[in-house]
Amino acid sequence: MHSFEYHTPKTLKAAAKLAASLGRPAFLAGGQTLLPEMKGRRAAPSDLVTLSGLLSKKIKMSGDTLLIGAGATHAEIAEDPLVTKHLPALADLASQVGDPQVRHRGTLGGSLAANVPAGDYQAACWALDAEIHTVTRVISTRDFFTGAGTTALEKGEIVTAVTFRTTNKAYFTKILDPAARSPLVGVFVALLEDGPRIAVSGARSTGAYRHEAAEAALTQDFSVTAVEDIKTPEGEMMSTLYADERYRAHLVNILIRRAVGGC
Repeated sequence: MHSFEYHTPKTLKAAAKLAASLGRPAFLAGGQTLLPEMKGRRAAPSDLVTLSGLLSKKIKMSGDTLLIGAGATHAEIAEDPLVTKHLPALADLASQVGDPQVRHRGTLGGSLAANVPAGDYQAACWALDAEIHTVTRVISTRDFFTGAGTTALEKGEIVTAVTFRTTNKAYFTKILDPAARSPLVGVFVALLEDGPRIAVSGARSTGAYRHEAAEAALTQDFSVTAVEDIKTPEGEMMSTLYADERYRAHLVNILIRRAVGGC
């Protein structure tokens, strides 16, 4: 791990202002993505600005959307009665993130800001038309995720909350890497008022995306039969030791059918 300066601001406003003035700052929330990257010397921020105690954990209904504070941990999201009632698929997703340590330390905001290709919440954001709130603005999912490990967040900008459209007709499923236990592919399916949404994570090196061909098929007939013949282009998939392009494309097809059947 490279050396760094550690800062403990008293407010979110102070944290944002401080980070904007530093060289290569990084915000520290739960640290479940950032700290392993630093230990492996894959990340070397000049300064760590802790957000401990500054981020809201509040979860509430706001109209027909569910608002979740960026400081909420995966375990808190999984167990919250509002989430389990109005968006049970998201509660189920949160219960599957990492291991118990990750779920009790990692936060929603930190996960989205890190934007790793295999991140589970990214698929939920695409499928549930989420909006990401920061200290200065509200960003749509389409504009927020700009590539693997990158987002539209500007220097010093902090995620404060996320709003998800609610539905009881949704399902999330994934298949894990047998060695690292990280997701190879995840699929989130949701039937919203304006039609079906299917989002895939872990498959493309550029990050999560909506599977438009499968969505079009489900628009006509929301059933497993409608997506039985869906073929995901292999050339769009990334290749790793445990899953090449062909295998990942095959997994996407299988998980789409599984998720639709689970709705």
